[in-house]
Amino acid sequence: MKLDILVFGAHPDDAELGAGGTIAKEIALGKKVGIVDLTRGELGTRGSAEIRDQESANAGKILGVAVRENLRFRDGFFINDEAHQLEIIKMIRKYKPHTVLCNAIDDRHIDHGKGSKLVSDSCFLSGLRRIETKIGEENQHEWRPKLVYHYIQWKNITPDFVVDISDYIGAKTDAILAYTSQFHDPKSNEPETPISSKTFIESVHYRAKDLGRLVGVDFAEGFTVERMVAVDSLDHLI
Repeated sequence: MKLDILVFGAHPDDAELGAGGTIAKEIALGKKVGIVDLTRGELGTRGSAEIRDQESANAGKILGVAVRENLRFRDGFFINDEAHQLEIIKMIRKYKPHTVLCNAIDDRHIDHGKGSKLVSDSCFLSGLRRIETKIGEENQHEWRPKLVYHYIQWKNITPDFVVDISDYIGAKTDAILAYTSQFHDPKSNEPETPISSKTFIESVHYRAKDLGRLVGVDFAEGFTVERMVAVDSLDHLI
């Protein structure tokens, strides 16, 4: 299966929180989109890896992604080394995406910045034909995504561009709330976390509203780039 867009997240729910609206929009426009989670989020304060597995599957269905995989790296302890890069390269060569979305370049959770650099480095390495990989008995061929964008997470990073998600804020919210173990539940007896507060989902909406305000739309998601963005014509700007 060749994908148009492959989205990587260090943990289940990273993709939904950072780019859920964009994912839903691109799928509605006819793009094939997949998600690869690096870990199962097993160090999370609330829920369990098994619960997160089911929640991520449910969230993927809400967004309509074509495929979702989990590389089962160690939550909190994966590193940017050859072994981990090769696993990412296998996914890139398997799905041959034009565009890759991945974690914020810097963030509160150490896995987000690590995951960002790991995926970015792997996108480059995946294009080197002398790096040999295979899935099963099938040899893979080199593939380098044309574009690599980083979504924004906990920290307020100034985006290089934003995507109008006004018609898809509902899908984004529904996909986030599929992670019932992670977000506010007045009946839960589990410990409170920064994302389980009553106001966290409001803050997600506030950021989307604020980024939308800056470009004259209702809601938007922001991304940073690794190289200058070009447009075909000025008509494509909002």
